[in-house]
Amino acid sequence: MRYDVMKHFLRLLLVLFGITFLTFALLALSPGDPAQKKLSAQGVAVTKQILLETREEMGLNKPFIRQYGDWLFHLIHGDMGNSYKDGTPVLNQLRKAMNHTLILAASAFCLSIFLSVPLGLLAAVKKDGFMDQILKVFCFAGNAIPSFFLSVLLIYYFCIRLNVFPVIAKNSVQGLFLPTVSLAIPLSSRLIRQVRAAVLNQLEMDYVKGARQRGVRERYILVYNVLRNSMISVITISGLTIGTLMGGSVVVESIFLWPGVGKLVMDSITARDYPMIQGYVILMSVIYVMINLLTDVMYHVLDPRQTEKG
Repeated sequence: MRYDVMKHFLRLLLVLFGITFLTFALLALSPGDPAQKKLSAQGVAVTKQILLETREEMGLNKPFIRQYGDWLFHLIHGDMGNSYKDGTPVLNQLRKAMNHTLILAASAFCLSIFLSVPLGLLAAVKKDGFMDQILKVFCFAGNAIPSFFLSVLLIYYFCIRLNVFPVIAKNSVQGLFLPTVSLAIPLSSRLIRQVRAAVLNQLEMDYVKGARQRGVRERYILVYNVLRNSMISVITISGLTIGTLMGGSVVVESIFLWPGVGKLVMDSITARDYPMIQGYVILMSVIYVMINLLTDVMYHVLDPRQTEKG
C-alpha cells in the first residue's frame, strides 16, 4: 500500500507542476501589459517612465523561462505575489476567503451525505417502487437545474416571497443556509444515484442471501453489511466531489455575496487581477490533488484487497 500511495503522490506532483506551468504561460500570453494593468488597477497615472520601472520591478524584461522559474521559486516558498488592486499578498487574501469557502463546502457536503445515504438506501430497497420513482425525478431535476438558476429560485421564494432568510448571505448560520442548499441539491442528486447503485450491487451478493437464510434481521444486513460495503465506492465518488464542490461554489458565492474564494476570484476576473487568479488556480489544484490522494488512501484502507491486487 505504501508503494502505491507514493507512486500516486509522485504522479500528482507532476500534475501540479504541469498546472503551474500552464497557468503561468496562459496568463503571460494573455493580451495586454501586466505592468500597465497593475498601475491602472491601483489608480496610478501611467507614464512611459513609470511603466518601464514597473516592468523592471515585476521582472517582465527577463526571458519567459526565467520569469517562470522566479515565480515558481517564490510559489514554493509560499509567496503567490501581490494583488494588483491593493498590493496586499495574494496568499493572505486567499487564506481569509478560504475559511468562508470551507465552511460553505463542509456544510453542503454534510447535508448532502445526510440526505444521500438514507435516501439512496431507501431507493435501492424500494426498487421500482413509488419512492424510487420520486427520487429518480428529484435526481434528474437536481442534476438538470443550473446552480445559478436554483440560487435565484431559492432567493425569490425564501427571501422575497416568504422573507425567511436574508437576500445577502451574511456571515451567520441564517445566511449560510440558502447557499448550502444551493450546493447540496445537485451534489445529493448524484450521490443518491451512486448509493442506490452500490446498494443494489451489494444486495445481489451471496453473503446477503446467506445472511437472510440464517435468519439475520433485514435491518441489520442493510445497515451493518450492505451499507458498509457500499460506502467504499461512495467514498471514492464523495472525495472527488469535494474538490468539485470547492470550485463549483464560485457562482453560488457570487450570487449570495458569500465572502469566500469564489466571490474573490470573480471580483479578480472583473478587475483583471492576474496574481489573484493565478493564486486561485494553484490553490484549487493543490486541493484537488490532496483530496485525490486522501481518497486513494481511504480506498486502500477500506478495501485492503486493492493493495493485494497492486
